[in-house]
Amino acid sequence: MADVIFYEKPGCAGNARQKALLLASGHALDVRNLLTEPWSVSSLRPYFGETAVREWFNPAAPRVKSGEIDIDKVTPQAALVMMILDPILIRRPLIKVGGRCEAGFDPERIGAWIGLSPTDKPVGDACVRTESAARRADGGANNAAEPICE
Repeated sequence: MADVIFYEKPGCAGNARQKALLLASGHALDVRNLLTEPWSVSSLRPYFGETAVREWFNPAAPRVKSGEIDIDKVTPQAALVMMILDPILIRRPLIKVGGRCEAGFDPERIGAWIGLSPTDKPVGDACVRTESAARRADGGANNAAEPICE
């Protein structure tokens, strides 16, 4: 299987589920802290490929959720500078296998790329806290404390 470099926010429940799926699929993980990595424009830019700049951002980041940053109006260069200064803005996880880099966890894309085992519950890059809040609103989960994501 693949040797995966996996940049995460330590303590993120979503990243924990993603790592568990990758490990269950037979991949070896080199887990790194997304927030303390010394990013530069040239080291960060490859993870976003040809995706729209709005897709580069972590939608759960406080500055994005509050509207302080209008992700539809940010230029690529400005986005990279913002993310280097405030890494919580970066969509996670960042994944690198060989020379290919990806941002976010789209199971179909990753499955086609390196292979993923089937799961009973979907594993994506949506914030676990946001998903849990939506289930509670629908009456589908208890009101236990949920992990805090940003």
